[in-house]
Amino acid sequence: MLVTVLGFYGGYPYKGIGTSGYLLRDGDKNYLIDCGSGVLNSLASYMKPTDLDGVILSHYHHDHTADVGVLQYEWLAAKKENLLPIYGHTQDFVNFAQLSVDNATKGIAYNDYEPTQIDDLKFEFMRTVHPVPAYAMRITDKDGKVIVYTADTTYFDGLVDFAKDADLLIADTNFPEDVTGRKAHLNTKEAGTLAKESNVKRLMISHLPQTVDADVMLKQSQKYAEDVPVIHAFQGLEVEV
Repeated sequence: MLVTVLGFYGGYPYKGIGTSGYLLRDGDKNYLIDCGSGVLNSLASYMKPTDLDGVILSHYHHDHTADVGVLQYEWLAAKKENLLPIYGHTQDFVNFAQLSVDNATKGIAYNDYEPTQIDDLKFEFMRTVHPVPAYAMRITDKDGKVIVYTADTTYFDGLVDFAKDADLLIADTNFPEDVTGRKAHLNTKEAGTLAKESNVKRLMISHLPQTVDADVMLKQSQKYAEDVPVIHAFQGLEVEV
């Protein structure tokens, strides 16, 4: 599996860089994990968006879904014979219904009590702690390699077991370590601790803030991750698993 970062900011795009979106390649298949603002334009630098094999959405906040509508327009304009599958949860029926557009895309529901098989990849989902229903993803390929994406969440105990022994953990790291208390995202201490406690092989911090230097976020996360190598997301970063 090859992960390419298309956008990594939380909330809003900044200086030409988009919000959450990752291109996941597995063999000749291409999937989009979240589709935030600016992601579609970035994706077009790597492939035709109409050659995607699927989109998987963690939740329906705009910084993860803003470009879904324009992706649907592009599929409509291309007059493709096949529909693009867009996977989403059904805890918000209004937003889930909008994933299906005649002659373009088809919404497909996932849930957190059974895996969803997408071609050769097994997706497992776990509801996180966030102001709206959101789901972390554990993605396993046919060789047993594992990528875990926390999506948006504050820290809770279930994350450790869900991320256990992953080859790559992509963690929502929206705050530096001094931001504590009630919040909707992880801070650097929590992201690093999660990586250490779950014994992952690598940690990528993402969903980064626009107002804190990424190297500061990286240094703080690495301190708590200890021996787990940490990288920070940047546009165009490719990580092979």
